[in-house]
Amino acid sequence: MLRFADTLQLALTALRADRRRSALIALATAIGVTAVVLLTALGDGARRYVTGQFSSLGTNLLIVIPGRSETVGGPPPVMGETPRDLSLNDYAAVARLPSVQRVVPVMVGAANVSTLSGVEREVTLLGVTSDLLEVRKLSIAQGHFLPPQAVDRAAAVCVLGPKVARELFGNANPLGQWVRVGDRRFRVIGLLANTGVSVGQDFNDMALIPVASAQALLNTQGLFRLLIEVRDERGMDTAKAAVRSAIMNLHEGEDDITLITQDSVVATFDRILNAITYALTGISAISLLVAGILIMNVMLVTVAQRKGEIGLLKALGARTDEIRRLFLLEAVMLSFTGASLGVIAGYGITTLVALRYPDFPVAVPWWGALSAVVTAAGFGLFFGVWPARRAALLDPVQALSGRH
Repeated sequence: MLRFADTLQLALTALRADRRRSALIALATAIGVTAVVLLTALGDGARRYVTGQFSSLGTNLLIVIPGRSETVGGPPPVMGETPRDLSLNDYAAVARLPSVQRVVPVMVGAANVSTLSGVEREVTLLGVTSDLLEVRKLSIAQGHFLPPQAVDRAAAVCVLGPKVARELFGNANPLGQWVRVGDRRFRVIGLLANTGVSVGQDFNDMALIPVASAQALLNTQGLFRLLIEVRDERGMDTAKAAVRSAIMNLHEGEDDITLITQDSVVATFDRILNAITYALTGISAISLLVAGILIMNVMLVTVAQRKGEIGLLKALGARTDEIRRLFLLEAVMLSFTGASLGVIAGYGITTLVALRYPDFPVAVPWWGALSAVVTAAGFGLFFGVWPARRAALLDPVQALSGRH
């Protein structure tokens, strides 16, 4: 009768006897586990990065987009024709609501911006009000933001993103300089701090002007959207109903807008990116399946090579289930060793990615590493059953004589 300690000793001896075979199986498993761990970390990091970008704007942000999926036959349009544009009258009606803290009318366009020295480039033009600074949590590096003034009053002032300012003025100070935006002149009064790309918008590469000036420059009155900061996020539903009612009163009773809350956007992206993470994990787990098949094939060869050993163990009284347990233990040990190496490699690569891209919150979730190890060990056990069964059913006399 083989004790577990004896079985473990025999398994370790067999693995050490053919180090090349053992290393090959462990390497195949390690590669698969590394892929699972790394892709899980990247997918979870992408989810936390995107949701963090939206959450950084606060949970009391309400976005009004012109058009509804019911009226345009698809998702809310970002640009293009809609049944009815948002207007400054809509902005004024929303701004008077008691549940609203701030409202920012937004216009978006593209225009050529040039300096007096002749440097020119095309930039994204944003027509907004002074409240954008608080609503979008922006910071000013130099000068000051757009001045608070009547929303329908145009002013020849602008605020530049740092990338635009650098490409137009180089190392010179842009404050007080004049630039030509389209066919109009604007004085630079402020420079935004470096914010990077936030929820798809790169303020570093934008020029901001008063919304009335943008209407005149772009020759349109329709607004791109309204950004609303609600006083109390617990009253978001009340605020949504009030905003919808106020705009419907101006749109002849027609409900032709889409309201998007910040938390709904975060929840949607969270679900989508979670699904992508799980899909990537499943795809990468296929490599563990391949490693399991490799274990089975190599173990079958091992059984054929160790017939004499198996026959001797049976002749000495080893039972069928003990022989089966011996070969299953070898398969699981190989899988677990490879899985451990894969987890270490996955954590190491993830650490390097985190050091290289510090703004990207990449980290291995506990469930990713655990699922990789469990899956690898499970495949090793599953694909080790057939070789173990074949070894256990060998006739001791035939095994000792070297015959099948």
